[in-house]
Parts: sequence; structure tokens; C-alpha cells
Amino acid sequence: MSLREEARAWLEEQLSTTFAHVRGLGGPGREHEGHEARHDWERHLGKAGWTCLSWPEEYGGRAADLAGQIAFYEEYARADAPARVGHIGEGLIGPTILEFGTAEQKARFLPGIQSGEELWCQGYSEPEAGSDLANVQTWAEISGDEWVITGQKVWTSLAHVADWCFVLCRTEKGGRKHRGLSYLLVPMDQPGVEVRPIVQLTGTSEFNEVFFDGARTAAGNVLGAPGDGWRVAMATLGYERGASTLGQQIGFRRELQKVIETAGRTGAARDPVLRDRLAQAWLELEVMRLNALRDPQSPITKLYWSEWHRRLGELAQEALGQAGLVAEGGELGDLQRLYLFSRADTIYAGSSEIQRNLIAERALGLPR
Repeated sequence: MSLREEARAWLEEQLSTTFAHVRGLGGPGREHEGHEARHDWERHLGKAGWTCLSWPEEYGGRAADLAGQIAFYEEYARADAPARVGHIGEGLIGPTILEFGTAEQKARFLPGIQSGEELWCQGYSEPEAGSDLANVQTWAEISGDEWVITGQKVWTSLAHVADWCFVLCRTEKGGRKHRGLSYLLVPMDQPGVEVRPIVQLTGTSEFNEVFFDGARTAAGNVLGAPGDGWRVAMATLGYERGASTLGQQIGFRRELQKVIETAGRTGAARDPVLRDRLAQAWLELEVMRLNALRDPQSPITKLYWSEWHRRLGELAQEALGQAGLVAEGGELGDLQRLYLFSRADTIYAGSSEIQRNLIAERALGLPR
């Protein structure tokens, strides 16, 4: 049995029986849905060996190649399985620890990620260091056998449910921009860490402000060498792209289909211009899929899907017509939530402006 067939059979069985109640929960703008149930599901995935597929077997993975990873993510999306609560651990910090971590760090942190027990958040952005990430001002210094951290992070997704945060901070006095930064692994449940939810346009709060006021972590919880945090942080961002985007596109296809059906139901599809734009959206989604199959880590990937998804949100509102302006019973519908949340797609994980700079400088070799 191929990995795809194995995954399809396992997901169908689990999501039709013991975990039928988690099917379809979560996702962009809906991360508040069923967190505890989804965390139980994450642990179940880990126990059954369906997390961290690309990791070496010695760390709980399957050493799956790219084709195997694509197969799983596509089947996961087709099964309408719940949005993962451990994706930051599995997709970002886990691979970074595999690349830069000591044997002790791997032994301490990788099992909790693979099992779904320990959840992570990302401490990068600050009020004055968003797209200009090298401007971080959060400060950490050694005191005895611990780092002491003071500063503020913002737009920290899932910080309110995370056990650990990987924090980019300044650790050398006089260090400028990319120099003198370190990458620390910091426990969230301690005095000196305050998490304040940020309410979004959707009315939910999946990301937060995080304040560090004398928070502490062990001296050994620096990933890579002290002062070399920029290189480690950039490696983490590189892992943010990958095979999982092919599963994401199946979700996009469902959303597009719902927009098309809604346009037919409301009569908006009678407009030939809107019909043309819906057809264009379908074609662009096919191009997205083919590009991802060719190179899932292409520098154009994030720019392309985020701009496409934002346009789909605008199409959703046009398909709804005047009904899209009203939240019935105070609750947003799926397409209204799509429109509001997709406004953030071109900002988070590197704004479109930054993505274009990266493509120009790193992919095309153009001057800064």
C-alpha cells in the first residue's frame, strides 16, 4: 500500500468514528474552533506516526520524500481533517532544531513536537520590527545560568495556547541590524510572560501581543551560536514554504467552488464580468498547483497564493451581494470570514513588498 493509500484509509476511518467531531474545524480566521479537541487530534496523529513525515526516523518521522509529503497533505485536505494546532512546531521550529540544534536540544524538544504534546509560537515581529525584522529591540542577557528577556512581540499567532516560543532578540550591546541577535527557546508558562489577545476584524483573536518582563530561559536554550540568530531565523522562514501548500490549495478549491455556487444562487453570476473573473480565478489556481508541483519552495509561492486568495475574498463579497454586508445573528458566514481574513494574507509571513524584494535580489540577482 502506498503512503497515499495508507493515509486516505486511516484518515477516513478516524474521521468517521472516534474523531468525527473534529472534521472541518479550524482554519484561517477560525483558529478558535475546538482547540482542545484539535489538540487531542494532534496527539492522535503523533501516536499514529502521521506528524513530522519528512523527519528522520530516529526523531519519530518517516523520512518521507517530497512526493510522500505531498500525498499526505493532499489526502489530509481532501478528508476535511481539522486545521493542525502543531504546525508551527512541526513546520518551523522542528526543522530548525534538526538543522542547528545540539544533541541535547534535539532530545529535549523534538519528541514533544512529534507527539503533539508541546505547542509552539513564533516570537519575531515587534511594533517597530515587522517587515524590517532586523530592527528587533527585545533584549536578552545572561544572568548566572539563564537568559533574562525583556521586550515586546506582536502578531504572535497562537501564543495564548503555546507552551514554548522561539524568540529572536538582541543579545550584544551596540549590535546593529543583523548583528548581535540570538535565537532563544523560551517557555511561555512563567512569571514575566504576558499574552494579550488582539481582536481581529473577524471578531476572533488567534494572534496576540506578548510582553517579556524579566522572563527566563536556560542558558543552553539558544539555538545556534549566540549572536548568530539572524542566520537561524532566516532558515526558519525558509521552512515556512513547502509541500503543505498543496494541501492548502485543496482548501482554496473548496472556497472557490462555494463562491461560484453562491454567485449562481444570488444571481451575481449573471454579470459577465464577474463570470470572467471567476474563470480567471480557476485558471490561476491551476497555475498555482502546477508551480507548487514543480517547486514547492519557489520564492514566488507565498506572493502568488496570498495575492490570489485576497482577490478570492473580494470575489466572495461580490458573489454575496448586499447580504455580504450583514452578519446574520451577529455571526459571520464562511465567505464573509474569507473576505476579512484574506486581507491579512499579503502581510503575514512576509508582506508582498518584502516577497518582491526577495524574488528580485535572491532569485533574479538584481541589485538591492
